[in-house]
Amino acid sequence: MDNPPIAPEAALVLRHNRTLLHRHIATRLTLAVALFAVPYVAHLVGYDAALPAFAVPAGFFVLIFLLLRLRHGARLKVCEKVLRTYPMEYRTRVSKKGSEWKYLGDVHTVRLSVRGQHGAPSLRAVNASTVRRWPEEAEGGGCWFAGDPAFGGVMIVPGSNAMLFVQPAPWAKYEQERAQAGPQRRALAEQAGISRLLEKEPNIMVGG
Repeated sequence: MDNPPIAPEAALVLRHNRTLLHRHIATRLTLAVALFAVPYVAHLVGYDAALPAFAVPAGFFVLIFLLLRLRHGARLKVCEKVLRTYPMEYRTRVSKKGSEWKYLGDVHTVRLSVRGQHGAPSLRAVNASTVRRWPEEAEGGGCWFAGDPAFGGVMIVPGSNAMLFVQPAPWAKYEQERAQAGPQRRALAEQAGISRLLEKEPNIMVGG
């Protein structure tokens, strides 16, 4: 590979994504508090119609949605374990095959390949900091990967510090490879917290 970019510092990448996560939490909490305050403020100014009361359920919805995102969509802890366990390797090409809107975040289907090699697996990628947008810096370029393609890992986009958690898609397709993996390979996956499928959409019952 000719002149790959300088590998990012894991600590800086984690700090950047942790800051984005904290900003997301603060924004949603501020919105929820503002919605809860709407009926009180409306009463103070003499507006006693029923409409402001609908802000309270909306505030609860914001809080519940935030809790779901944090429980199912935030992957900073496992990304940190992956980066402590595996070295970063440069992939010369990132191919995004599609995206799906999920409660846990936008889930992107990607392939991370090396020029001259074929058979790169499809991976499901979700932003580790709950940011939904696809990092534009990944278009037409490469990325850094830490992990094991059969188990999952971390994708870091050069120049942006965007970090996505990835696991095989579909997971069952690589079940045989995981089962036949050597003891050291399985031990590393266990240590990194990627020996099982983590990208699961929460079950949400709507209605009765």
